[in-house]
Amino acid sequence: QLQASGGGLVQAGGGLRLSCTASGRFLGRYVMAWFRQAPGKERVFVAVPPWSGGRTRYADSVLGRFSISRDNAKNTVYLQMNSLKPEDTAVYYCAADTNPPDDALESSYHYWGQGTQVTVSS
Repeated sequence: QLQASGGGLVQAGGGLRLSCTASGRFLGRYVMAWFRQAPGKERVFVAVPPWSGGRTRYADSVLGRFSISRDNAKNTVYLQMNSLKPEDTAVYYCAADTNPPDDALESSYHYWGQGTQVTVSS
C-alpha cells in the first residue's frame, strides 16, 4: 500500500511537503516516484530519487523548486515543494515499481497511491 499525504491549499510562493509511505510488499526494494495530474490534463512525471546507481530526476517545470528525498528507515519518499505557482495545482500521486524501465514514464509503474490534492492560489 502507498499512502500519500501533505497536500493542501497554499498561496503562490509558498511551500508544502508531500509524503508517501509504503507498507507491505513495497518495503525496501521498490523505486518510488512522484507524478501529478492537473485538471483536464494527463498525469505527468514530477520527480524520482536515485536508484541502482542512477541520479535524481526532475521534470523541467519543477527543477530548482522541488526536492525529492527518501527515508528508507521510514519507507517514505518526500517531495519538498517551494516557490509554488498556480500551475503546480494538481493531484499528486506516488508510484512504485521494482525496476521501472524508464523511471520518468507513467507506464513503468504498476502501483499507485490514492493521490493528494495541491492547490496553489494566485
